[in-house]
Amino acid sequence: MCMILVCNGASMMTDREPFVEEFPGHLAQLRMIPIPKGEVVLNGQTHSIGELYFSETEVPWEVFDIWAFRLDQSDEEKAQGVDAESRPSMPYGAVDRGFGHNGYPAIGMTYYAAQRFCEWLSKKTGKRYRLPTIAEWTYAARAGATTLPNIEEVAWVWENAFDKTHPVGRKSANPWGLKDMLGNVAEWCSREGGGVVCGGSYRDKAATVSWDLVQEQTAAWNETDPQRPKSQWWLSDAPFVGIRLVCEG
Repeated sequence: MCMILVCNGASMMTDREPFVEEFPGHLAQLRMIPIPKGEVVLNGQTHSIGELYFSETEVPWEVFDIWAFRLDQSDEEKAQGVDAESRPSMPYGAVDRGFGHNGYPAIGMTYYAAQRFCEWLSKKTGKRYRLPTIAEWTYAARAGATTLPNIEEVAWVWENAFDKTHPVGRKSANPWGLKDMLGNVAEWCSREGGGVVCGGSYRDKAATVSWDLVQEQTAAWNETDPQRPKSQWWLSDAPFVGIRLVCEG
């Protein structure tokens, strides 16, 4: 059965259907939504976008926890340090900053940690998971639209979020079925030379949040980390940063 995607009155068809990534032994799930191939123009350059799956929401803690805290390993494997070098060290303080855990977006991971998480998930599932590029993210966030929606209807931002994250998927989806593309947490994307975050977060005002909002990491994002060198896994002062995944084919 074909899935019809509607954007601003125009239909785009894909013969792929959503799928749910499950994690044996855990209640966590990640729902993946197909987006059609197409093009997007960024900074005067046209980028071709292939057929991809995007996670319906930002990655929630119950999925990220499995990797970050080695919940997929036995006590013996943990004691032996199996795969320890590719897993985070324990963060200082409450990892969710008291915002909420299960059902809430995972936050505060570095770009490096986000990439390692994708590698782990790819190995576990046999699929190729990764972070989106800026062009892919922008294309999926727009979902064929040419004008922004009412931001407070689709996003948790400064005006309605009360300075914290909120459970994923509570706001209206975009025309392709993706939720929280704007606001809640800004999402790591890949570019040549490193990562940036896209879409804004709960701390950004509605007037500034858009498909084109791209922010680079600054020293302030990790200012209070007492370690020397600073953690390669966690950002001590960026509880507004999270991740959304793409899966190829």
